[in-house]
Amino acid sequence: MTEVLGGAVLVAATMATGLLAGLFYAFAMSVMPGLRGAGDRTFVEAMQRINVAIVNPWLFLALLGAPVLSLAAAGLMLGGGGRGALGWTVAGFVLCVATLAVTGAANVPLNNALDAAGPPERIVDPAKARRDFEAGWVRWNTVRAVTSAAAFGCLAWALVLHGQGLAG
Repeated sequence: MTEVLGGAVLVAATMATGLLAGLFYAFAMSVMPGLRGAGDRTFVEAMQRINVAIVNPWLFLALLGAPVLSLAAAGLMLGGGGRGALGWTVAGFVLCVATLAVTGAANVPLNNALDAAGPPERIVDPAKARRDFEAGWVRWNTVRAVTSAAAFGCLAWALVLHGQGLAG
């Protein structure tokens, strides 16, 4: 029973992590390059609007759920089968925590600073607001795209190993 529950929690952790990896990848490969050609005021307004829209329960479910579910899956593996998948699950957990840490320590403060610049139509120097935000945000988003994709890979492999353990 523990093996089945552990597998179900591992599936949920993998799904949450995959959703985050896809989100951060989409920003890295399409959203930010698409906004690169926009004027400064348009860029600031678009990012401010995105930063408001993205703060919602679905984001928090994946962002917080990925590490919590990964840790829970690892804990369930300690109590029984699935030990072959344990190392990969722990690696996925560590990478999920790294993704969360980068988001909280780098991207969120940059989002807050951009929001604090005020309404785009009232910003005296939108080019400065953009300069203070864009390069750092893109760099740290790339880091979290890599950490979340790596976490997804680890958890996906853990699923394979877990399934092999159940079948064997």
